[in-house]
Amino acid sequence: MSAIVMTREGSMKAIRQTRYGSPDLLELGDVDMPELEGGRLLVRVHAASVNAGDWHRLRGEPFLVRISEGLRKPKVSLLGSDLAGVVQAVGPGVTEFRVGDQVFGTCAGAFAEVARAREVRLVPLPAGFSFQQAAAVPVAATTALQALRDHGKVQPGQKVLINGAGGGVGTFAVQLAKSFGASVTAVSSTRNLDLLRSIGADDVIDYTQEDFTQRRGSFDLIIDIAGTHSLSACRRALTRHGTYVLIGGPSGRWLKPVDRMVQVMAVRRFVSQRLVWFIAQITKEDLVVLKELMEAGKLKSVIDRTFPLSEVPAAIRYVEERHAQGKVVITM
Repeated sequence: MSAIVMTREGSMKAIRQTRYGSPDLLELGDVDMPELEGGRLLVRVHAASVNAGDWHRLRGEPFLVRISEGLRKPKVSLLGSDLAGVVQAVGPGVTEFRVGDQVFGTCAGAFAEVARAREVRLVPLPAGFSFQQAAAVPVAATTALQALRDHGKVQPGQKVLINGAGGGVGTFAVQLAKSFGASVTAVSSTRNLDLLRSIGADDVIDYTQEDFTQRRGSFDLIIDIAGTHSLSACRRALTRHGTYVLIGGPSGRWLKPVDRMVQVMAVRRFVSQRLVWFIAQITKEDLVVLKELMEAGKLKSVIDRTFPLSEVPAAIRYVEERHAQGKVVITM
C-alpha cells in the first residue's frame, strides 16, 4: 500500500510519521524545506535505503525506544537515515563540499526530496557507483564493519560465522570479513546460499537443514544478526576464547531484543569467551573506509528491491518481514 498523499503549495515532498503504528499510517505530503545551519548541507536526495531502525522508530517498539524518540508520539516526524544525492546548498562553516557535488552518508529525514545533513556525516560518492548502490551502504555496512573490526577484533585466518548473512548487514559482513582475510561461514535460508557464495562466503549453512550451533568449538568469531539461537547454544559453537558479537535478534513490544543484550552483559564476566553487543556509531572515518573498499572492488551493495518514495510503507513492511535479500532502496 502506498503512503497517504497530502499536498501543500510551495514545499518539498517527504514521508511523515505523526504517531506510532503500522506503515499504513505514514503520509507522503508537502513539508517545509529544511533550513540551513552551520556545518550542514541540503542534499537533493536521489536514493535512500530502509534499515531495521526505521520500522523500530515507526512502531515505537520495543517500548524502551520511546524514552528517546518520544513517549506518546515521535519527536521527529521524518523517517529515513541513509541517503545519496547531490549537494543543493551549503551552510556556514562547510568547507569540504560545494553545490553540485555527489555525496552519500546519513541524516535525519532521508525519505524526502531534499534532506539536511551534517558535513561530518557525508563523503563523496564512490567512483563508478550509482546513487542507489551508495545509498544502501551507510548504516548496514558501518554496523558490519564495527562488528568485525572494533568489537570482533577479527584477524586474518580466523574462522568467522555470520548468522543472518542474507540481509543488509549480513551481506556486507560477509564481504568485509573476507577483506580482513577471514574464512567465512554464512548462515541463511536456502534461497540465499548461491548469493552468499557469489560474494565470498567460503562455506554456507542452510538453517532449514542444519543447526550451526552443533558445530562445537568451530569458530573464532560469531556475528549474530538473526538472534535465532540461545546465547548458550551460540557459545558452544565458539572456540574456548572465541568472540560472540550480538547485533540484532527477534523484536517484541516490550523488551526484545534488549533482553538479549542484558543477558550478554550478565554472562560475559563469568566465561572465557568474549561476549559483546553494541549500537553502531556512524562516523566520517568509517564512511571513508567503506568508500575506499567499494572503489577497490572489495565491497558492493546487494539490492533486493527498489521502491519509489510514495511506496515507503510497502518498503518498510517488506524489510520488517525479515526476508529481504540484501538491502531495500527508495528511489526519487
